[in-house]
Amino acid sequence: MAQAPRTEKVMQAIRSRLAMRTLLPGERLPSIRAFAATMGVSPSTIVEAYDRLAAEGIIHARPGSGFYASGVAPSMQMREPGPSPAREVDPFWVSRQALDAPEGTDRPGCGWLPPDWMPHQAISRALREIARGEPSVLTDYGNSRGTLSLRRQLARLFAEDELSVSPDAILLTGSTSQALDLICRYLLRPGDTVLLDDPCYFNFQALLRVYKLRIVTVPMTASGPDLAAFAEVLQTQAPRLYITNSALHNPTGATMSAQVAHRLLGLAAAHDLTIIEDETFAALEPERSARLATLDGLERVIRIGGFSKTLSASIRCGYVAGQPDLIEALTDLQVATNFGGPGPFAAELVQATLSDGSYRKHLAGIRQRLARARKETARRLEGLGITPWLLPRGGFYLWCQLPDGRDAARIAGLALRSDVVLAPGNVFSPARSAAGFMRINVAQMSAHAHDVLAQALAEPPAA
Repeated sequence: MAQAPRTEKVMQAIRSRLAMRTLLPGERLPSIRAFAATMGVSPSTIVEAYDRLAAEGIIHARPGSGFYASGVAPSMQMREPGPSPAREVDPFWVSRQALDAPEGTDRPGCGWLPPDWMPHQAISRALREIARGEPSVLTDYGNSRGTLSLRRQLARLFAEDELSVSPDAILLTGSTSQALDLICRYLLRPGDTVLLDDPCYFNFQALLRVYKLRIVTVPMTASGPDLAAFAEVLQTQAPRLYITNSALHNPTGATMSAQVAHRLLGLAAAHDLTIIEDETFAALEPERSARLATLDGLERVIRIGGFSKTLSASIRCGYVAGQPDLIEALTDLQVATNFGGPGPFAAELVQATLSDGSYRKHLAGIRQRLARARKETARRLEGLGITPWLLPRGGFYLWCQLPDGRDAARIAGLALRSDVVLAPGNVFSPARSAAGFMRINVAQMSAHAHDVLAQALAEPPAA
């Protein structure tokens, strides 16, 4: 039993050398006997450590030559994280609980609609249409910018939003998250500063931290970011990029007013700030709100979006709309990293469903159903002393304050014991200032989830 800690010590020493670049990919590791003497352990301990590192792919053996560092050094930041927040308020924990929850788990903390809310019949019709069509759609790579028919369809939809965009200025991606990933890879370098709302969609934070970017925040209000704080951050922190949802903000449900949008664009122009406007939830608005991309004409605003909230989370397809030179560069980057965006099968499936006359009726029905669910869920939550921060004009989120200063992370942990996944507020707050808040998905808030939440709130607060 005593050998295990020594083995771990040896493995950690190799990982540290790789992380600090004193051992480079392709270089030979010390011989077993030499490293045993250096580490003060037996040769058998070195053999076990090397074998375990080889199983992880960190090193590899060359018969008759020894062990060598593998081609890519592991990231110590990802393998050996520093002190992390409690798992109840960790974005990856929340995402994985929602994605991996077993059948029967209630998920009012997740970010999608239930399956029976989605347009199954329209998707099935589109599948049959594609199956009868050109066989290459089922087997070939697609255009480097994505299927032209869907890019044309998107251009028509943008025109309804009074945004004139050529199909060549639209790039299809594997998802909205991949669109954001491509833009960050292209525009930013480690150490650059990025501005986020507080609170904001938690995956914005997760992605930025992967690229070692500095995050600064601005408080969110019911009509958009706090403009006084926004101006101060631009003046003192000089962020290169601002990421937001102007329509049906995640998690608050707020919608940016026209006045705030105009003033924000003026500040962005004065400080050479690029804006990514994520319109993932925009189709769920009852009427169109002021959009930054439309007001700006895509000069310094980049529009991204997808179809996982209104069509299908299983059909992975997103998009970027921006200046032609940006789209050209992002196309090259996507080819280099993924050999293109979504395949023609996914893109044609989305296009066929969007162009089906039933899709607009589907959206109208979803909006009406959500309006009823928001009103009913807010009423029931208020019975538990939970207060919505605002009543959104659309979408499926309520950003709620818990009663009596209760800690949302603890409530989420208690609820999980009864197979209910919740999303506590600090998941969404880069400044970790939302411990008493929780994001509730009204479409996923079942009677059982309500009862479990009530039981968790009835538990005495932690000492």
